[in-house]
Formats: sequence, C-alpha cells, structure tokens
Amino acid sequence: MWCNVESIKEFINAEKPSDYYERLLAELSALNREYHPFNLINEGLGKHGAFPFSTKANICVKGFETTAGSKMLKDYIPPFNATAVERMFGAGHFTFMGETNMDEFGFGTFGLNTETPARNAFDSDFVAGGSSSGAAVATATLKYHVAIAESTGGSIATPAALNGVVGFTPTYGAVSRYGLIDYANSLDKIGVMSRSSADSRLVFDVIRGIDKYDTTCSAAEITCSGRSTLFTVKELMEHTDPAIKSEFGRLLDKLGRDYEIREISVEALSKAIEPYYIIAMAEASTNLAKYNGYKYGFQYPETNLKYNDFFTEARSEFGMEAKRRIILGTFIRSESVKEKYYTKALSVRGMIIREMSKVLRDGYIISPALPIPTPKVSEAERLSPTQNYAMDIFTIPPNLGGFPHITFPYGKKSGMPIGAQLITSQFNDYSLFEFVEKWEEGFSMQYRHNLGSI
Repeated sequence: MWCNVESIKEFINAEKPSDYYERLLAELSALNREYHPFNLINEGLGKHGAFPFSTKANICVKGFETTAGSKMLKDYIPPFNATAVERMFGAGHFTFMGETNMDEFGFGTFGLNTETPARNAFDSDFVAGGSSSGAAVATATLKYHVAIAESTGGSIATPAALNGVVGFTPTYGAVSRYGLIDYANSLDKIGVMSRSSADSRLVFDVIRGIDKYDTTCSAAEITCSGRSTLFTVKELMEHTDPAIKSEFGRLLDKLGRDYEIREISVEALSKAIEPYYIIAMAEASTNLAKYNGYKYGFQYPETNLKYNDFFTEARSEFGMEAKRRIILGTFIRSESVKEKYYTKALSVRGMIIREMSKVLRDGYIISPALPIPTPKVSEAERLSPTQNYAMDIFTIPPNLGGFPHITFPYGKKSGMPIGAQLITSQFNDYSLFEFVEKWEEGFSMQYRHNLGSI
C-alpha cells in the first residue's frame, strides 16, 4: 500500500491517489499556519510519481522569490537554478515543494533571527534550531520529503538534532555552492536533511560532483572507509549540560557493543568558536556589502538622497543580528586590527584542521549536537549573543575544517528529541551513511515524529 512506504525509491515506484498532490498542498498550508516551516510553497507542485523536495531560502530556484530570510532580498527572483537544484530536477524523479524558513542570511543557532520563526515539530513552544530551521521542521512533520539545506557552522546539524531527523553536511567542496546566497564562502556547504540516512545518501549522490561554475568544487573521490573507534573530546564534553551528558553516555554504552570508545584531549577544539566567528563575520560583511537597496531585491524608494544617506537608510532593512555581524566583520577586516584578529584566526583554523585530521585517521569523533536540552523560545530569546554563539561548540569544529558530519536522533529528553553528531575525515562521507544505517536498524521509531499523513 503506497501510504506505508518509507523511502524515496519505494515512494517513486508506488501507486498514489490521483489527488495526492492536491492533498499535500492542503496539508502544507495547514502546517505552515502553525509551525511556519516554509517561506514559500510551490502552488504548482505536482508531478506524478515525483518525490517532494524543498530548498532552504538561500538556495536559488529559478522563477521563485529567494530571500535568504532577509527583507533586503524581498522580491528577488533568480533567473537560474542553483547547481544542486538543477541536478535534482535533472534526476527526473523529484518535484519542488517550496523554500524553507531560515535565520536571516544564516545568522543564528535557534532559528529566531527571522520575521516569523519556525517552531519545533514536537512542541511549538520550543525552538526549531537554526539556521536551517524550516528544513528540519518540514522533514520532521512531512512523511515524504527531503530538504536541501546549507551549513556554515552547524546550520544543518543543530536543527536536525532538535527535530529528530538526519542532517548530513558533506565535505567542503563535495557539492557545488553555485546558486547559494553566501554567508561565508570558505565555510558554506550545501547538504541534506531527511528521515533516514539512506535517503540522505540518495540525494547526496544526485547533487554532488564537480561543477564548472564553482571553482571550489572538488573532483576528489568520495570514499567509505569505516572506523572501529569512536573518540569523545574531553574539552568539549566539559561544557555539556549534565542531562545531555547522561543521555549521551547511554548512547555510548549501546555503541560500545560494536565500537571502541575512547576519550581524548584535543585542546585546539576548545578554541574553535573564536576563530570561527572572526572568519565568518569578516566574510559575511564582505558578502553583504552588495546589498545596497537598488541592485538586488529590495528597492529603497528615496533615490534623491546623497549616496551615504541612501546607503544608510536602505541597509536599515537588515535585521539586528545581520547588522551586528556586518559591523564586527568590517572592524575585523580593518587594517589596524586585521593582523591581530583575522590573520591569527586563520592560523588557529589551520591548527584545528591539522589536529582533527590526525584524530580522524584513526576513528570517528562523536558528540552531542547541542550542549543543552532544547530550549523554549522564551528561554532562547533571553540569551546574549555570546551565549548564543557558545551553543555551537560541537558543530563549529567540523565546519571550520570542512569535515563531513552527520546528525542522527538517538533518544528524547522531556519529550524533545536528542541528536548525536558523527565526524569523519574529509571525503570519507559515505562511511557516515554506513554508520547511521547500522544504527537505524536497531533504532526505536518511537523517537520519530509525524504530524502529517502525506
């Protein structure tokens, strides 16, 4: 029976009711009213047999408004598809569902830096995670759906963990960034969220590969070299809430039946947050300089102003977090402090990559995805920017180094899902799918969530 299928391949080959896509659109509208996972729903959705996929709102889809969650790109309609989107269409068995909610330009850990934040699929009082918040909520709540998302410092891993789905972030350069509205060029990666590792792998196979439009895209072979050891990093675990540490310990006990578990010390990883935000803000301020109120999207109407006045007024449409990162990033890049902050951050980044590469030759690094239980929206709103940035302690190291990582659900705490993050060496992406597929074989489906039946 078609309603029992659980994977992309089975869905494509199954017989579906003639009104399937009409019912799906109705369900999407209802879902969006309560949980806000979509910025845009494709009203033309519907191709017989095609599996629905969404894109994060910073990935260009030809003919559809693509705003990266910002008023500065209101009414921007790309005349082209991002390479990842073009390859999904080219595969012949995917249909575009819509664009998912996100923190403005990807600036956020909890999905709150946007006009209408997405809410957690398990309880709307809780955060959905960010910045790919909508992608995670849509994946958790829709039975048949995969999301093309994007990560800079944890934007796939965190929301996937908080909504109980699989979040895969590939090696930097494995998937073309052409058509991605940049946050930080040396950190951004297009990845996948799905309800199983098998579906993430299938989509990765469709979108990966060298691209003439992206010079950072690599032709390196993607391997599947399994590891027998799981490393936990002492310096990172010290910052973990006791409740999460306890649940994570239970996961390690289960995994210890098949893997050697070892705690190691990698002091460099405890220093990852500072260089990450220095580099990311510097690159963000450069990328956002082009949004000046008259070239892309939003058009500031008072064109008779002097340039500096016009530029100041037009850029007032940026949200508070975007303004903060523009100001800090511009300062970091200034001649007087560039050597003190930016150059030093690049040096520390190199040290972190070297240290992680050594460890990952001998095993995986495993950790919680977030150091605290899922916070309520009201709790997250009270956090200072520094406290918010500290929440990325586990997800920043692999993103800073361009290492592939995958988040998978393994339990619940107070009714909310908990996810773990697994990291491997560069271009060993396939081994992550193999690990999680093995875990899923014995994983209790009680941790899954499904609001919809479509």
